[in-house]
Amino acid sequence: MDAQEVHQITPDGLPADLPKMTLEEFLESDLEGYEYIKGELIPMAPTSVEHGKISANLAMYLVSHVRENRLECIAVFGTGFQVGERVLIPDIAIIFTDRLPDDQSKASPVPPDLAVEVVSPTDSSHRVKEKAFIYLEAGTQLVWILKPRSKTVTVYRSETEITVLTRNDTLSGEEVVKGFSCQVAELFE
Repeated sequence: MDAQEVHQITPDGLPADLPKMTLEEFLESDLEGYEYIKGELIPMAPTSVEHGKISANLAMYLVSHVRENRLECIAVFGTGFQVGERVLIPDIAIIFTDRLPDDQSKASPVPPDLAVEVVSPTDSSHRVKEKAFIYLEAGTQLVWILKPRSKTVTVYRSETEITVLTRNDTLSGEEVVKGFSCQVAELFE
């Protein structure tokens, strides 16, 4: 699909003429800027400056911690992960190095150990929550949802173990990013 193609827009704001394809076709394609959910291509809108700033703040803290403590994991950004019949692209992900796929030229066939999503103005709360549960169901141990508007981080450990952290709380890497902690307020500065 050429980036300059013009698409008809449906009432819900999605291009009407996106091709239908199988998961295998999507994984073999060179399409960028889409997530794949149940046979549908979901366009990823460009992120805002605020979104990028928040992602960069957290990434800076995470990468520094991982390197300084020589943790056996890597942080990746904008990387596709095959989770069941879907390919999702978290804003930030942590994956243990012993779980890295041999072929790293495509979406990872293994889910991240930590998935981080920064909520965009175009995201629906239902879709974001659904993505958190999809990650957990696929084997992701920890999901962080950062909400710029409320300046909160929702931590998902399971479908029933969910914690909302506010500006005065400390975000912890728990068993996934051992020793990591950061004041929630620092992520939104």
